[in-house]
Amino acid sequence: MRDVRLLREALPYLRRYRRQTIVVKMGGEIAAQPEALRSLAEDISLLTHVNIRIVVIHGGGPQATQMAERLGLEARMVQGRRVTDEETLKIAKMIFAGSINVDILSALRAAGVSSVGLSGVDGDILQARQRPPTEVRDVTTGETTLVDYGFVGDVTEVDVDLLHLLVNHGYVPVMSSLAGDDEGRVLNVNADTVAGAIAAKMGANKLISLTNVPGILRDPKDPSTLLPRATADEVQAMIEDGTISGGMVPKVTTLLRAVREGVEQAVIMSGLQESALLLELFTDQGSGTLIDKDGTST
Repeated sequence: MRDVRLLREALPYLRRYRRQTIVVKMGGEIAAQPEALRSLAEDISLLTHVNIRIVVIHGGGPQATQMAERLGLEARMVQGRRVTDEETLKIAKMIFAGSINVDILSALRAAGVSSVGLSGVDGDILQARQRPPTEVRDVTTGETTLVDYGFVGDVTEVDVDLLHLLVNHGYVPVMSSLAGDDEGRVLNVNADTVAGAIAAKMGANKLISLTNVPGILRDPKDPSTLLPRATADEVQAMIEDGTISGGMVPKVTTLLRAVREGVEQAVIMSGLQESALLLELFTDQGSGTLIDKDGTST
């Protein structure tokens, strides 16, 4: 009887999301754990079989850092963003558009999903320009530092025609966060930023960011302080007062921008939990922290 109740609970959500587009951003830490990747692939398989269109955007930070260390290179992060010199860019191409992308495609194939591997360079999906040296303020000390990010790109244009073509024909695009500029150079773009831009341009119903944390915490050291739901203004205040800091800032900022640009809802949640996507989409309690533009927080 419990299974029947669960099916009945899922029914309105199945109706809601049918033929809708959901953008799933997964961090490299998810791809690095075979069981988490298998569970995610099985979730995506179920979603596609009930006619929900899925686009996957992935990062690969932990894997890129590990490869840099093997090669004797120092990985440098500034407020969650990777400084990318020429050697680091080579690693990003090799890891993001190579091994991680293929691993995700393989997991999806095993789950019965037809998927296509891409980067933002394919089909001119992402147009970017190289970020100039930028002043970065430390929220803790208040000091500012001029940072040269190297071959890091800021998205200037998004063309989702190829992605629409793929999802409309039953494929799941799996896209790494590399982009091209007007001169044909490849640039490293933050994967969270890419996911938000793609979700907004495609008119996605929901943007889901899968991480290795349960969501937004009132106290970053206490998982029991998870915020199940928050408005965009509440989350913005948490960034400004330093409650949300470090690598969470670009993730959450992307979600805020997405809902303000028309994505109905954005969620940040753990992707390490079994059936994480299904719990978020098809149960009343959901998972992680849901952010909407004007909703009532709890």
